Amino acid sequence: MGGSHSREDHDLSDSDDDDTSSRASDASSDFSTPPPASASASRAARAATPASVVDDIDHHLRNLHLKYSEPISPNPSPAPNPGASASASAVNAVKLYLHIGGSTAAARWVNSERLAAVSFVRSGEGASDPDEDDEPTGPWFLVVGSKIRAKVGPELQLKTFPLQRRVDFVADGVWALKFLHADGYGHFNAKYQSCLFENSYGVEATDEGRAKVFGKEFAAWARPECGDESIWEDASDAFSPGPKGSPMPARSPMLRPLMEDFREFEEPVEEGDGNIQSLALGALDNSFLVGDSGIHVVKNFEHGIHGKGVSVKISGGGTNFTTPKKALLMRAETNMLLMSPATDGKPHAKGVHQLDIETGKVVSQWKFGKDGADINMRDITNDSKGAQMDASESTFLGLDDNRLCRWDMRDRHGIVQNLASSMESPVLEWTQGHQFSRGTNFQCFASTGDGSIVVGSLDGKIRLYSKSSMRMAKTAFPGLGSPITHVDVTYDGKWILGTTDTYLVLICTIFIDKDGKEKTGFGGRMGNRIAAPRLLKLSPLHSHLAGDNSKFREGRFSWVTDNGKQERHLVTTVGRYSVVWNFLQVKNSHHECYKNQEGLKSCYCYKVIPKDESIVASRFMHEKYDVSDCPEAPLVVATPMKVTSFSVSSQR
Repeated sequence: MGGSHSREDHDLSDSDDDDTSSRASDASSDFSTPPPASASASRAARAATPASVVDDIDHHLRNLHLKYSEPISPNPSPAPNPGASASASAVNAVKLYLHIGGSTAAARWVNSERLAAVSFVRSGEGASDPDEDDEPTGPWFLVVGSKIRAKVGPELQLKTFPLQRRVDFVADGVWALKFLHADGYGHFNAKYQSCLFENSYGVEATDEGRAKVFGKEFAAWARPECGDESIWEDASDAFSPGPKGSPMPARSPMLRPLMEDFREFEEPVEEGDGNIQSLALGALDNSFLVGDSGIHVVKNFEHGIHGKGVSVKISGGGTNFTTPKKALLMRAETNMLLMSPATDGKPHAKGVHQLDIETGKVVSQWKFGKDGADINMRDITNDSKGAQMDASESTFLGLDDNRLCRWDMRDRHGIVQNLASSMESPVLEWTQGHQFSRGTNFQCFASTGDGSIVVGSLDGKIRLYSKSSMRMAKTAFPGLGSPITHVDVTYDGKWILGTTDTYLVLICTIFIDKDGKEKTGFGGRMGNRIAAPRLLKLSPLHSHLAGDNSKFREGRFSWVTDNGKQERHLVTTVGRYSVVWNFLQVKNSHHECYKNQEGLKSCYCYKVIPKDESIVASRFMHEKYDVSDCPEAPLVVATPMKVTSFSVSSQR
């Protein structure tokens, strides 16, 4: 297992005061040992580039006959040395490095281009008729020398290192830019953020454009420095008190055991059992592995899940039933709802199969219907965080592109329908909900401990609905340019975790109303009394090494169902990696990751758990399996051919 701060975070070995001849040499560049704080300060102090060196750089670039764009900034800041002026080409000059060797011991950075120009151009620029006056209107691309031309977007996974005047990113490999001029680094970041905004939203990154995208109430999302940072600064946690009056250290005591004392229990899938497709964790005695050939029942222990017992074959009614993509436990975990996508390839289903776990039989096939017409659902979830443990629970929530509703499995006439005696599938009762006339493009949802609902959308918006009304969202957070593919919420409803393909977004729903009372966005309109969100990202190297299908999937909080308890960790799946963040660490405004960052703050402090194959699911078990001498309940990681439990050892 690897931590987040690996070799790609270290300073590049080339010193800032290399002369021009040394830059032209063929010696490759590797990482050096991270410099002490005093060395970093000294390097920052001598960031000014002598005028003679600037002139040499510019002369050398001109001799290369490169085509230059306009300066990255139309108003470059004054040269750091009096009398020294850097031309646009010198300001844009960089060293280009490529990371080779992957995650092996031989991994290192090599110099790919000793001297290159960096610029931002629109698609098609330079290919049109030079006599044409029309300016290109396509998306912005990042161009570095002759080797890189990549569309500006979150897929680049760009990470900045201000003290090193360096940026890393992914573009068919992992690259690093080392800016030779102090102004160049700042100008690059400003232009990159501008191009990213324009590519994401289709409007220019002006005050008017930001107001159009985010609205006046969410100015903090466009300019985080204007937000209510007190929400983050006051983040506290009862189970991990820090020294009074001092900020939390970069590596908290509660994260250290998780990182260093994992015990691993592996449960392979037996030959002929088929691949695992999904994981349904139970809070009581059992959990369930849903696979191609059926559902395997496993036992829950304080050190994880293992010991397969009953294997339930999915059958009933002679109907075609593909491997379910969604398994929802109900009625004190004695029943399970199984939902399979429609046969036309869309992620929607026409109904659910109700499985009696004790008998191993499908006892009913429920259809989704409203006003006499069949409808589809994209997703289903429990009424609340702890509803699956309630033996009397008979309702659950449903979501489609433009529908949010509650379904009731009790027959409206009080007659219990059984598949064996019914000639046709019973229809679920639509008891509450709303069908929206406009395209909301709902994608995913989750419920809090009291039954409030958070919904993520294709346009990146996250909407909050109270338990009493599904018609009007109390709060609607604007998108950050990427669709929300999964969403989770803490038991108390104070924190939301949205998943996109390239990062997680952590949102605080707490605000103070006009009467001075603390509320959440589920119970009132937050207005402009909000804090900017935090982003959780992988380093460019880890993002690249995670595998071809390295999209973030199903970001979740650890599982809490008691009032007054706080979730401790966040976990997501990225290709072959399970990635774990310390929740308190992410919330802490004094955390090391946030120093010298501009814009929305991004946290790169995580724990990577690598597997040999793509991971199906990564989830923490219920809090009841958090025993007294462990800081967290076991983490369960399922791949197609095995399930692994990671528990925290009490041996220090």
